[in-house]
Amino acid sequence: MAITLAACSAREGGPPPPTDADIAALAASIAALGDHVDPDEARRAAHIAYEYPIELAAQYGVTDTPLAHNRKVNRGARPRGLCWHWAEDLQAKLNSQNFETLEVHRAIANGLNPILISHSTALISAKGDSMYDAIVLDPWRYGGKLFWSKTLEDKRYKWYPRLEILEERRRRRLAYEGEL
Repeated sequence: MAITLAACSAREGGPPPPTDADIAALAASIAALGDHVDPDEARRAAHIAYEYPIELAAQYGVTDTPLAHNRKVNRGARPRGLCWHWAEDLQAKLNSQNFETLEVHRAIANGLNPILISHSTALISAKGDSMYDAIVLDPWRYGGKLFWSKTLEDKRYKWYPRLEILEERRRRRLAYEGEL
């Protein structure tokens, strides 16, 4: 029993490195988002989406499951590592590439649900497409090991545009405070 508990509680060495097949599968899915998507940009984006979260996990000091790490961040024991940190940092890294045929979006799930914890992520689409035609790039879900799927095929989360959720939260806060 102690062996099982130890295996579940610590993540020695960080997330596993992706295989070439992992990166190639994501690159092919990104390239398939549209006829005008540059395959070289798709490969670069896939490589970053897999490799950069491993760097972030080391920077964030991730040694636990995502929720356990969140507790450490929230009590000040770690500087970063909440889902929105992962999304923000991955978005910035992808945007630094100045893609001409790809676009990075942000989304939030459970953002208006008072019972569930909200979750943020980055998504990538063909330039000009909506986040609903995109691919979710979620490095938080497995503590630096990338999860990806088409937005509408994510079985765990229903995603909404980040700015819409933030605006609705603002509107609700103002209504609660009697300023609307």
